[in-house]
Amino acid sequence: MVKPTPQLLSPLWTLPLLLVLLTAFSMVDVPVGVERLRQWQAGTVVDERSVAAYGEEHCFVAMDIPDSIFRCMVGKTYRKGCSIARSDLRYLRLLHRDAKGRIILGEMVCHRSVAEDLIAIFRQLYHERYPIERMRLADVYDGDDNRSMAANNTSCFNFRRVQGSTRLSAHSRGMAVDINPLYNPCVRTRNGMTSVQPEAGRKYADRTRGSDYRLLRGDKCHRLFTAHGFRWGGDWRTVKDYQHFEK
Repeated sequence: MVKPTPQLLSPLWTLPLLLVLLTAFSMVDVPVGVERLRQWQAGTVVDERSVAAYGEEHCFVAMDIPDSIFRCMVGKTYRKGCSIARSDLRYLRLLHRDAKGRIILGEMVCHRSVAEDLIAIFRQLYHERYPIERMRLADVYDGDDNRSMAANNTSCFNFRRVQGSTRLSAHSRGMAVDINPLYNPCVRTRNGMTSVQPEAGRKYADRTRGSDYRLLRGDKCHRLFTAHGFRWGGDWRTVKDYQHFEK
């Protein structure tokens, strides 16, 4: 009796099947959060596994300002008459953790001369699990510094004048960073009157009041910024700007 010869799959069917199987196997271990990292919408929460799969080195980068970002800046933080060339600014992608330990996608625009400093600082703060609640461009708040501070938003570039002055702020050059500003307000006392910015953070002008987001001399954030040559507004004499670091 002649045994039947086993029927082999036609080559025409084999290749598509292999492609389907390879695609399925390649997707098994890819965390969902990797796609969120690829899209990079600041404010999005991701997990450790996704960061590892995507590559932490891709999460702390400086680049020329993309057209889509610059369009959002024009008329807000990049106001008419801005004396800083777009080419002198850099867009940063950064990770940060909030007080709950969640990993959040952050963004920042700064002067190109401090871009690598800020990447190094914020990457170390991320490793140290230093809490930063929010890190969005101030353009999300239409360039309104008070709204950005009241939202406890950590930010850098904003072409504006120092409040109550005609002098341009160091933020106008992209050379200053405000950290967790709601809990680390700017405090001015003139003629016996004390003003606090943001006003919503007035109770935190009392530096003995505890908070997960309080910034203090000698803490991890203060040490890193000053080690990179930034000056802290908390050391100023007539104004105490506890949120502020500048070069």
